Amino acid sequence: MIPQINAFPIPYQVIKTDTMNKTQQNPVYIVVTGGAGYIGSHTCKALSAAGYTPVVVDNLVSGHKDAVRWGPFEQGDVHDQGFLRQVFKTYNPIAVIHFAAFIEVGESVSNPAKYFENNVGGSLALLSAMTECGIKNIVFSSTCAVYGEPQTVPIQETNPRHPLNPYGKTKFMVELMLEDFSKAYGMNYVALRYFNACGADPSAEIGERHDPETHLIPRALMAAAGKAEGLHLFGDDYDTPDGTCVRDYIHVNDLAQAHIKGVEYLSGGGKSVCLNLGTGQGTSVKQVIAAVENVTGKTLDVTIHPRREGDAPILVAQPLKVQETLGFSTQWNDVGQIVASAWAFHKKDWDEN
Repeated sequence: MIPQINAFPIPYQVIKTDTMNKTQQNPVYIVVTGGAGYIGSHTCKALSAAGYTPVVVDNLVSGHKDAVRWGPFEQGDVHDQGFLRQVFKTYNPIAVIHFAAFIEVGESVSNPAKYFENNVGGSLALLSAMTECGIKNIVFSSTCAVYGEPQTVPIQETNPRHPLNPYGKTKFMVELMLEDFSKAYGMNYVALRYFNACGADPSAEIGERHDPETHLIPRALMAAAGKAEGLHLFGDDYDTPDGTCVRDYIHVNDLAQAHIKGVEYLSGGGKSVCLNLGTGQGTSVKQVIAAVENVTGKTLDVTIHPRREGDAPILVAQPLKVQETLGFSTQWNDVGQIVASAWAFHKKDWDEN
């Protein structure tokens, strides 16, 4: 059953994780590749709030330097092993959180070489540099796209991995590399298979800024604000309650907290594992549109198009394993609340720029 949209209270509270013995005089460093990006910057803020010092490694191809605010910034590319070795030597991090990747599914289909070279090649260079420097723990930003067309819903970690597009295949390949590096070199990993990342930090300080923007919630907000000419909806004849695709939308602050939990799990001796990261709740495209209209007070101009190839009717996580393994559960479980956080950020960002 698809849940109904509930009220969304404001203000919101940031959920902080339990911390170990960390002080400003003796910082505990965590290297965050792609830390100037959307999820990376939110994770850096959460790491700082939890007492860690994030070290951002980013080449700024798609990241934003103004989003690096909570620790040192080392500008460079994860393909450059000499650069990475120097970063590891300088900071001696307890772990790496690896976000750096290209993420656009459509582009991966039209230009797969770009995705394999960057996502797979860059990850191999990173893992090799970590191994050489004795850095054993990594939390990897994976995706539910590794499953492809799911055999059962909600999706469990035991579902077969049959990715449908090059983007999903690159993440699958990195998971395979992690398995082999773990066996051969004693590397410990948590691979977090995201569902639909969304929302923005409650402070409106940071949020989602992709160019071009292809994700549903920011595109709908752009349409509501007159920043885009209407909203394109692909398929309204799926076998779902309202005919539109159903997805599991997880707030970026919940994602950030899960990464901290992953680091602490590995630091405590946890075994390597792949985990789904979602709410376990499904929200349809039409429900997202209704939430955007409710939050913004605008009626969207929606154009219906045929289905896109490869879009599954329903993608919803079974989050039980991440709850049991990391002691993690989502706090942002209302689509209206999620949309409101994104709207606050985008309004501020558009006003300032």
